[in-house]
Amino acid sequence: FSTEDARDRVGEAEEVMRLAGIRAGMWVADIGAGEGYYTVRLAPRVGAKGRVLAEDIVPETIDRLAMRVQRENLDNVAVRLGTPEDPKLPANSFDRIFLVYMYHEVTSPYAFLWHFREGLKPDGEVVVVDSDRPIKRHGTPFAILKCEFEAVGYQLVATAPIAQGEAYLARFRASGSRPEPAAIEPCKS
Repeated sequence: FSTEDARDRVGEAEEVMRLAGIRAGMWVADIGAGEGYYTVRLAPRVGAKGRVLAEDIVPETIDRLAMRVQRENLDNVAVRLGTPEDPKLPANSFDRIFLVYMYHEVTSPYAFLWHFREGLKPDGEVVVVDSDRPIKRHGTPFAILKCEFEAVGYQLVATAPIAQGEAYLARFRASGSRPEPAAIEPCKS
């Protein structure tokens, strides 16, 4: 999508938040938040008692997003700079962690998934939205996504097509204990 208006016209954020079960009072993280498309839509949905953590790895992007959050008076949003391998989430804090059209940009998926797993509350979920196409075409084949998540100890909860079937939403929960990094078996591509 070229603009936020174009995304809103097809109801993308509303559909994703509905499928993810977002409601007032939840704590959510928007990883790879970029300019804040989801951040600014999640904030009113979780309400005054909920919280949104917007994270990105590009300092200039975080600065622009922080200005947008301030300009739009989003008092329930915090902005944080992470690293490519670690979004630096506080432990046991989030009901949902969003990875929207960004997973295909992750260069070290096992380290990335391993680090942010501790940020989930016990019943929390990771919500991934991406296109089911090759990574070099800015997508993540669903089979690769599922394999990488399972390798780090996540279990698939649900999937749904979105954006008129051009993309998918996948929800994962942590299952069992977090494996030691050396015990993670990489997926075959």
